[in-house]
Amino acid sequence: MFTGLVEATGTIDAVRSEGSARRLRMASALAAELRPGDSIAVNGVCLTVTAQSATHFDLDVSPETLRVTTLDTADAGRVVNLERPLRADARLGGHFVLGHVDGVGRIASFERDGDCYWLSVDVPSHLMRYFISKGSVAIDGISLTIARLDRGSIAAQIIPFTWQHTSLAHAKAGDRVNLEVDVLGKYVERLLAAQDEAATPIAGLAGKR
Repeated sequence: MFTGLVEATGTIDAVRSEGSARRLRMASALAAELRPGDSIAVNGVCLTVTAQSATHFDLDVSPETLRVTTLDTADAGRVVNLERPLRADARLGGHFVLGHVDGVGRIASFERDGDCYWLSVDVPSHLMRYFISKGSVAIDGISLTIARLDRGSIAAQIIPFTWQHTSLAHAKAGDRVNLEVDVLGKYVERLLAAQDEAATPIAGLAGKR
């Protein structure tokens, strides 16, 4: 489990195909603190460290993860957001982030507003029902507050610190981004659906005693 508070950025140093999967070699100041087997969120995608040195670490990306995230187009030189899992004794900032991407959006606009920025992202239609005004969303692993809901898009305001310390410093309109909706909304939806299913008579048994 993560919080969406990015610890550091990393730069993809090399990408190697492994059949239908991929292996990423990442350069980051966090490398020295990692060990093989550790989990780490890369642009909001929970991955496992497979090898590590003082300056680099390796990650294997499965075909399914490539299919449903932006890592399918991750090339050498790309800057990504990194976060290690939440410790049980740590303060909880941001919101609960699982590292399980729900869909891929596209930056519609990224415009300066004084010292801050407005980030607008077009999102898949099937995810819009999970977003609420002032609710939480993870965009490329960054915990953000939804400031505005439009038809087919969400918008968040980015403070200078977030811009300076995440991959948003390199973002532009047209870029694809990973989206993870607030997990609480998905649980509520599933519980309500289960209640409806339980209340629906089974075909052929309705009215029988």
